[in-house]
Formats: sequence, C-alpha cells, structure tokens
Amino acid sequence: MHRIIDKKQLSADVYEMTIEAPLIAAARRAGQFVIVQIDTDWGERIPLTIADADSKKGTLTIVFQTAGATTHKLALKNPGDHIENILGPLGNPTHIKKFGHVVCVGGGIGVAPLYPIVQAMKDAGNRVSVIIGARAKELVIFEDRMRSYADELVIVTDDGSYGRKALVTEPLEEYCRQDPKPDMSVAIGPPIMMKFCEKTTAAFAVPILVSLNTIMIDGTGMCGGCRVTVNGETKFVCVDGPEFDGHKVDFDNMMLRMKAFKEREDMDRHNCRVGLVG
Repeated sequence: MHRIIDKKQLSADVYEMTIEAPLIAAARRAGQFVIVQIDTDWGERIPLTIADADSKKGTLTIVFQTAGATTHKLALKNPGDHIENILGPLGNPTHIKKFGHVVCVGGGIGVAPLYPIVQAMKDAGNRVSVIIGARAKELVIFEDRMRSYADELVIVTDDGSYGRKALVTEPLEEYCRQDPKPDMSVAIGPPIMMKFCEKTTAAFAVPILVSLNTIMIDGTGMCGGCRVTVNGETKFVCVDGPEFDGHKVDFDNMMLRMKAFKEREDMDRHNCRVGLVG
C-alpha cells in the first residue's frame, strides 16, 4: 500500500496529494500517468496523470477533481492514510527535445499534468510560454510553480476575475501570429479546449501535442475502453498515448465516447454530496 504524505485542497473540487511510491517516482518521465485503486478487489481503477515526483524522497504528486464516487472517496483520505494500489508509470513519455519556442496551454485541472512537461521543455533549452486558463480566479492552480519555469506566463479566466478575460485560444493565436511562429505547442485540458487549440494552431501550421485522459479500466491496452481515432486509425490512449498529434485526433468521436458514464457520474456526485457514499 502507498501512504499519503501530504494533501492540499486547491479549489472547491480539486485536490493535490503527495504519496509514497518510490519505484514509480524513480522511473516516471514527463507526460506519464498512474492508475489508482483505493479499494481492494473490485474497486474502480482511475487514471491520473503524474503532476510531479521526487525520486530522492520516493514520492509522486497527483492532482484530481472530484467527479464520480471514487474521486470523492479519494478526497476523504488524509495524510497517514493509505491507497491500496497504484500502477505506473504508464503511457509513453512526452517527446522532449530542443524545439526552439514551445507554447504550453493548460485548462482547468489540466494545468497540473502540464507542469512536468513545462519543466522538461525548459530543461531541454526551449523558450517556454505558458497559458493557464480557468473559469474564475479561485480555480487557477499551479501559478507560482509555472512562473518558476516559464519565460512568459499568460493567465486567462472566463469571467475576467483574474488575468485577461478570454479563452486560452486568444493568446495562443497571438503567439501563432508572431514571426517567427512557435516551433511546437502542447495542450492539456478539457477535450473541447484541446479541440479548439488544435483548430487555432492548424490555421498557422503549428504542431500541437495533446494529452488525452479517456475512460480507462486496465491501463494495459487489453480492455479497449480508452480507444480513440487518430488519423483514421483506432489507438489506445493507455499504451499508444496518452499524447498524440492533435491535428490527427478525432475529438468529436472522443467526446461522444467520454459521455458514456456521465449519468452515473452525476448520480454519484449527488450521492456523495448528500452523504450516501463515503
């Protein structure tokens, strides 16, 4: 089992946990994820991207948003408690090299898994511009951590309560219009956000990597639950991804598949809030 070292509540529904997992911490690379199972036997397995890790301390950091029953149960755990199973690191790491100018876009909770990519891109010698998007000021996360690596940081909020009142695609387009334009871009966030980041960069022929977080069960490519269509071919996010060339992803099909359990998630969210699940 894995002991929880630290827990922080970043916003109303978003939590950060630091957990003992020395083998995973030593092996993980930017862009990889873990599958967490908090109950024994038939407990749900959920994919969570690694937001940070410390190989010397043997810890990894995850950031998650309460959605279904499992994430609500996870949020009830505190330092000293244990998580039953953590499998990882899984997925292919981000392709890191010196591209030149890299624009990294994070939306909502997607800012957390973007952080190790920003670190790695900067360490590889790139100029890194970071765009953080959130619905409101209180939902902006990892600002200070991003500032420590980004050459430029732009914050936008839907309601204008912090930074600029805009969607992330507005400053992204501004970067794409620069001469020279960015050499690479990365987007992590809600599927609809990544879809429009892809459309924005496509108009200027700027490459874009997107990190997908689809429905997963086993994380080894056997169940097929995480399948997506990329360049007309079926791919499995857990073993072929989680990152793909955004210009080749069928976002509409992916978003349709991700609604499969929305009704159940809504019911679980309601039951957790009224105390029926705990």
